[in-house]
Amino acid sequence: MTKDTLDQPPAPEVKPALPQRSVIREYFESFVVTLVMALFGMTFILQAVTVPTGSMQNTILVGDYLLVNKFIFTPGGNDLWFLPQREIRRGDIIVFKYPGNKVNPRMDASRNPPLVPYQINYVKRVIGLPGETVEFRDNQVFINGQLLPEHRLIGDAPDNLSALSVTEFEERREGELWDVYYDPESMDAIRAGMKLSRRGYEFGVAGKPMQVPENSFFVLGDSRDNSEDSRFWGFVPRELIIGRAMFVYWSCDRGASNGDLFGCVTHPRLDRIGKFVK
Repeated sequence: MTKDTLDQPPAPEVKPALPQRSVIREYFESFVVTLVMALFGMTFILQAVTVPTGSMQNTILVGDYLLVNKFIFTPGGNDLWFLPQREIRRGDIIVFKYPGNKVNPRMDASRNPPLVPYQINYVKRVIGLPGETVEFRDNQVFINGQLLPEHRLIGDAPDNLSALSVTEFEERREGELWDVYYDPESMDAIRAGMKLSRRGYEFGVAGKPMQVPENSFFVLGDSRDNSEDSRFWGFVPRELIIGRAMFVYWSCDRGASNGDLFGCVTHPRLDRIGKFVK
């Protein structure tokens, strides 16, 4: 080996060329990752639901599309300090699987179409917690014999699709954190000292206070005279609760669309979009 050979710098290392991925493969991999993340989110974190009935007007309107937080309620109450989780509280608006009418199942079968337990999603407000005694009388709710503070309003709607026309007849008092709505005829009857007869209401109604079973909840619709809720079919087991309604991500006027296939696109309610549910 000569001196000139020793003085020459070493040849640079040649790395093998990596195979280039095709554009189609890159798009496919991105699609798969996005799909997996979406499925994970829809399974464990978020879910989209629509509102088919007016039992929660004006809090939620028919035609509102809600995003549901499935992650917030800690199963069994085991709170984790590093996660935004908690137990179900009074006043929460929850989405759950309809448990069915255990007292009179023929009522479910007589509907058109029939109501099938555990298949349709309902949206109601939590009123009674496990172990509490609930009684609904004179258009007021009593928990363990004490009046539950709610801001009562008179609301009247021409049909099940329209927002309620609201009249305020009571000032909001301390502790009244949410609004509830009654038909004018109902409130007039109560103020006249009449006893209302609500057909089909069996649970926690006047003269029949009931204790909420363990790991179950008593729920009511905010449109109190137009809601089939726990007064009608009973309590909601914890395992049927999907999550807490967060906000309206889309809303449309189904009445104005007259059943048109694209009515929910051509008749949006822009003032409802992004509205938080509370």
